Amino acid sequence: MKRIPVLLLGCGGVGQRLLDHIVSCRAIHSQQGLALSVVGVCDSRSMLLVDDLQNSEFSDVFLKEICKVKSSESSLSTVSHFGRPCQIFNNPTELAIDLSASLGGSTGLVVVDCSASSETLQILKKSVAFGCCVVMANKKPFTSNIEEYEELTLHFRRIRYESTVGAGLPVISSVTRLLASGDPITRIVGSLSGTLGYVMSEIEIGKPFSEVVLFAKSLGYTEPDPRDDLSGMDVARKALILSRLLGWKIDMDSVQVESLYPDEMGPHLMNTEDFLGSGLALLNVIISERVKAALSKGNVLRYVCMIEDSRCRVGLQELSKESALGRLRGSDNVVEIYSRCYKDSPLVIQGAGAGNDTTAAGVLADIIDFQDLFK
Repeated sequence: MKRIPVLLLGCGGVGQRLLDHIVSCRAIHSQQGLALSVVGVCDSRSMLLVDDLQNSEFSDVFLKEICKVKSSESSLSTVSHFGRPCQIFNNPTELAIDLSASLGGSTGLVVVDCSASSETLQILKKSVAFGCCVVMANKKPFTSNIEEYEELTLHFRRIRYESTVGAGLPVISSVTRLLASGDPITRIVGSLSGTLGYVMSEIEIGKPFSEVVLFAKSLGYTEPDPRDDLSGMDVARKALILSRLLGWKIDMDSVQVESLYPDEMGPHLMNTEDFLGSGLALLNVIISERVKAALSKGNVLRYVCMIEDSRCRVGLQELSKESALGRLRGSDNVVEIYSRCYKDSPLVIQGAGAGNDTTAAGVLADIIDFQDLFK
């Protein structure tokens, strides 16, 4: 049986679902001759670590207890041990680096970043340098400045990050395969926000922008402050990741981003309650007019990223109703990839592009993808 040790950074929604998937897939992985051994779990304050890194792992019962504690928004330090030896530490960053140094050159280790923190970058850089494999759902390390990015990707063979763009959709792998085959990519257009995809398809049928955003919030589609979605920055990070994958040496300030609210409604000038209570409604007419203008030309309005001619733009775009993006409904993601082989009829990738379950499944697939690097 091939053992793959796993260190999990971040135990929020995606991290919890990943642990659930690891437990539920034991039989499937066993049939494949694989055993995923979770040896450590970190949150922002603490790390739980097995007592014997070479031979021990957290039991499935213990992993379920971790998920239970974290779903109640408690610290890992409150997890019951169930009589099993377990070490608790309060310096997760330093310890994660030490753990990577210890296992990277011997049994191997997969460091999985399911956090939403930019502070994991140093851990990831050190881990890869020590010989560990890295899997990311967290976009922030891959959208740091270009110097940090290039240092992180020096050992590209040991890095997987499919879930940073489109959750579990095979966007990164599709782009990588095209490039590896010598098929130059000329254009990428995508709707990469389930939240904004839902909002745009709903206002297209005449619903007020403010009403749609508030309903999306009630469904849990948006962040607690919807401006985190409406700013377009999440889409911009995904666009930057794709641009860099194409070989562009650019930073975030090279990405042209259109926010769906004006600066005077930004978090630094208007609190969340005021934005939801009065600010949103002030945007109804502006958004409605843009929707009507698109419809009058037989088009629809979508919030997309467009990567073409060394330019990376994120914002509202009028598109044909008959295109894959124009037909988009609900919170699905769609990506169109144009290349020499897909010049007139693009490669289209579509499906659920959001949600903890889908994202965690993509992370797990990335971990399994490393199996040939372990003995």
